[in-house]
Amino acid sequence: MKIIFLLPPVNFSGGIRVISIYAQWLAQHGHEVLLLSPPPKPVPFRRALKSWMRGRGWPQKMRVVPSHIDGKGLNHLVLDCHRPPNINDIPRADVIVATWWETAEWLNSFPDNWGSKTYFIQGYEVFDYLPRNRCEATYRFPFKKIVVAQWLADLMREKYGDPNVEVVVNGVDHELFYSPIREKQCRPTMGVLYHEAHLKGFDVALSTISRLKARIPDLGVIAFGSRAPSGVYDIPDYFDLHIAPAQERLRELYSSCDVWLTTSRSEGFNLMAVEAMACRTPVVSSRTGWPYGAVVDGKNGYLFDIDDVLAAEDALYKILNLPNQSWKTMSDSAFSTASEISWESSCLKFESALKKAVA
Repeated sequence: MKIIFLLPPVNFSGGIRVISIYAQWLAQHGHEVLLLSPPPKPVPFRRALKSWMRGRGWPQKMRVVPSHIDGKGLNHLVLDCHRPPNINDIPRADVIVATWWETAEWLNSFPDNWGSKTYFIQGYEVFDYLPRNRCEATYRFPFKKIVVAQWLADLMREKYGDPNVEVVVNGVDHELFYSPIREKQCRPTMGVLYHEAHLKGFDVALSTISRLKARIPDLGVIAFGSRAPSGVYDIPDYFDLHIAPAQERLRELYSSCDVWLTTSRSEGFNLMAVEAMACRTPVVSSRTGWPYGAVVDGKNGYLFDIDDVLAAEDALYKILNLPNQSWKTMSDSAFSTASEISWESSCLKFESALKKAVA
């Protein structure tokens, strides 16, 4: 098949990472794959002027932003400026895949004979900071839809009247994320994602960890994120913060934790939760994304209601205070849960969904 992915400006987000995995697998299995994206939006004049006045120079018009697309040998076309693509930018294809609400609008403007129109939905993008009506309208477009979790398929059926949605859950690379049977850490240690987006709930994580630290004074906290802190949050000195660690390093970080905390207010899937479990780390998660259906209280972790700091604290405390053998039983259960999914299986299902869209 000739497959085109329409992307927003690329970066190190989890959504771009997932797309890069599918694109690389499809290319390696004989498909002709093209990724198309605009460059980042131009820096506003006032911000550019401020940068120049502070001696940092005038920002370039075409900024090069590192992303998960880099180094994978993929055919990635970046438009000449930040604008919607048109049919003069891309050839006809068997299938064209929108990957974000704006890209769905672009795809909707293309002629029907330009390629089978497919919408890869990794989250419910109806947020206050986005044009809500336009976002919701994209879910009503007559596209073939592929979603990453059953709750998204249910939403597409119940709210948007589309019962024919393909569910393809994200996978996990078991050659990269794994751990032998292990003991609890000598020092009680938890892990958390550092992310400044409101929907990731880092403010909830900070409040939870602060309360937990009062109960467990020697608590260790490992955190990592793709960007250095901007000053939005005050990061406690006891945080062991890692910025943009290599993928190979992530396994060591996950495996150094007794429990992984995720406090998202909205999550399409939550890839880090399954990666942590693959490294035998139980997960304490808000009731969002993949953990909502995969985490079983007291078995492989705990769930708590969104923004419920007290419940999150209590769940973390329970796991960190388990006897070693009880913790190992929960650790093994987490590992078993993650073992049920793989990228190879997910890629085969994604390929099958695209073939159905073409048919």
